[in-house]
Amino acid sequence: MSLEFGIFLPVGFGGELAAFADPVEAAERVVELARTAEECGFAAAWLPDHLQTVPPSTAPVLESWSMLAALARDTDRIRIGPLVSSNGYRNPALQAKIASTVDVLSGGRLTLGMGAGWYEPDYEAFGYEFGDAPARLRQLRDGVRTIRAMWTEHPTTFPRGVQRPTIPLLIAGGGERVTLKLVAEYADACNVMVSPADAARKFGVLREHCATAGRDYDAVLRTATTACLVAASDEEATAALSPAMSTFYPGDPASYLLHGTADTVRRRIAAYEEAGVQQLIVGFHEATDPEAIRRFAKEFIG
Repeated sequence: MSLEFGIFLPVGFGGELAAFADPVEAAERVVELARTAEECGFAAAWLPDHLQTVPPSTAPVLESWSMLAALARDTDRIRIGPLVSSNGYRNPALQAKIASTVDVLSGGRLTLGMGAGWYEPDYEAFGYEFGDAPARLRQLRDGVRTIRAMWTEHPTTFPRGVQRPTIPLLIAGGGERVTLKLVAEYADACNVMVSPADAARKFGVLREHCATAGRDYDAVLRTATTACLVAASDEEATAALSPAMSTFYPGDPASYLLHGTADTVRRRIAAYEEAGVQQLIVGFHEATDPEAIRRFAKEFIG
């Protein structure tokens, strides 16, 4: 398949909504961004699942599944999903029920993104246990197995969603021994936040896990998340890159994120595609500006 684009919507995790005095206006802006992406040819709209800002502050953060329910009713064609829900925030059976209901509301456009969770302040603030990484990965395995069972086994007492055989399940993370193995065993899609070179290597590992699990590697949608700022010069774009990006993107983010001139961004998009990325999920530097979406679509989607 040719490369398609998703949009990474702001819900306040990075403090993007701090400028909105009215929370209703903030929520409506997120909906407007999703509608704009739909109009401009984006394939999917994703949003983070966090409970407070990074770093923690008093700025507003919209709850992700409540916003997904709004997007389900206020968009028509674009696929929607969390990138990603933390397995530790909700009981897996409840998570299966929530996702099934949102899939019904959207007419069958949900992809359930799941991850092991990583932002410890969320866990501390809301009283959730934050185990070490191996424990959280074991819990993720148990969680996705439970969700799959709730969607496929009988009897069940809640809607299974619209999509058949099940709602697509995405597992995020690039861990090569455990996370990508879980993708091969249980997921319909994966997501990484790395350079194109690292993505190519991790997809190679995923291919091996798929062979071991008896899965068709090409049946797994391969997605990657990136950040975008198109500027008059590469230097201008690099200067605007927040140092905090290194928290989310390994290595030298300035060397591979979509920050630069249109030509630079075009080359970097091509590098992701060459690495095997099938959907590139873009978070915009001007996170709440619909015009940023329109400019990107005009230049790179057509």
